[in-house]
Amino acid sequence: MSQLQKDFSTTAVVAGFLAVVVSYAGSAVLIFQAAHLAGLSEQLTTSWIWAVSIGSGLTGLLLSWRMRIPVITAWSTPGAALLVSMLPGVPFAEAVGAYLASAAIITVIGMTGSLDIIMRRIPVAVSSGMFAGILFSFGAKIFTSVQASPLLGLSMLCCFILFRRLCPRYAVAAVLVLGVVIASLTGMMHFEAIHFSLAKPVFTAPQWSGATIISIGLPLALVTLTGQYISGMAVLHASGYPVASNGIMTVTGLASLLFAPFGSHAINLSSLTAAICTGKESHEHPSRRYVAGLACGGLYVLIGLFGTTLTSLFAALPPAFIAMLAGLALLSAFTTGFYGIFRDSDNMEAGIIAFLATASGMELLGLGAPFWGLVFGAVACLVLKKQK
Repeated sequence: MSQLQKDFSTTAVVAGFLAVVVSYAGSAVLIFQAAHLAGLSEQLTTSWIWAVSIGSGLTGLLLSWRMRIPVITAWSTPGAALLVSMLPGVPFAEAVGAYLASAAIITVIGMTGSLDIIMRRIPVAVSSGMFAGILFSFGAKIFTSVQASPLLGLSMLCCFILFRRLCPRYAVAAVLVLGVVIASLTGMMHFEAIHFSLAKPVFTAPQWSGATIISIGLPLALVTLTGQYISGMAVLHASGYPVASNGIMTVTGLASLLFAPFGSHAINLSSLTAAICTGKESHEHPSRRYVAGLACGGLYVLIGLFGTTLTSLFAALPPAFIAMLAGLALLSAFTTGFYGIFRDSDNMEAGIIAFLATASGMELLGLGAPFWGLVFGAVACLVLKKQK
């Protein structure tokens, strides 16, 4: 604990807080939508939120503390998007069985270390291009948010630029405070709508259906691997943490197995929110950024205990505020990704292709843009190398 006290910093805690805010304000909406379309009860929906929150928090706390790096875990965003279309009409007990099958696949891959073999074969320019492509939409929303809410957006943007010049480490924290003040004064935030109550997890015994495992379990594992783990490892590597994936995947895979009967579809390594905690805004020294991972994990657990408050919380937070905050917090990470593309000069064009494919948001054969960014970038790398 003495080491934690020495490494503690306000900026790291703020980074962890921002990661949690961005995570819930973004991908959690998909969970509510999937639950609504599937006709799940309020109790099952609350249990789902409880399970992914507690699972993400505990794994993030454990991994960040043991590895002393900011390991940010979360639920599968592409997996939740998949369930929006696949979960309706499927008995929830069968869906839980599919969640367990998906978690088992990921755990086995983690234990064998197969993902690291893939990662070692991906050029820096390609993985960095995919990394920058993932963050592109967040950066673009900075300026669309200015259009949607000029006073709030311009104030937050100007504050960020000013503090980046005067006190860079506290730029995002200053933006957060200013944004809350302006949104509150202009009536954009409605805190009176928020109510607090403890969440109650609901255990659902799994039922096994081959058809459901094939239609939900296998695609869920695939999109989680391609959309979360590969991009999440790329974020860690691009941020200067060349760690192996097997330990992280094994821990999160086992957590997915444990929390699936309570509604969790997948606990995995994060990528988008991880970029907030792994950059310089978290702390100037990379060895002290793990505090952001601890803060993020602790807040996940706290919010998970009060899972029933999330719906009212979404109504209280203005969308322009969340978009601005996320975009500005990820600006440094976006720069890191672009730097990686041009640093690997031999594969620069392949990196640009990976960036464009990922930033396009394309979906093909049920697979998301990060996966195709890697594929197109890797193919371009191989072909262009042969021509030299």
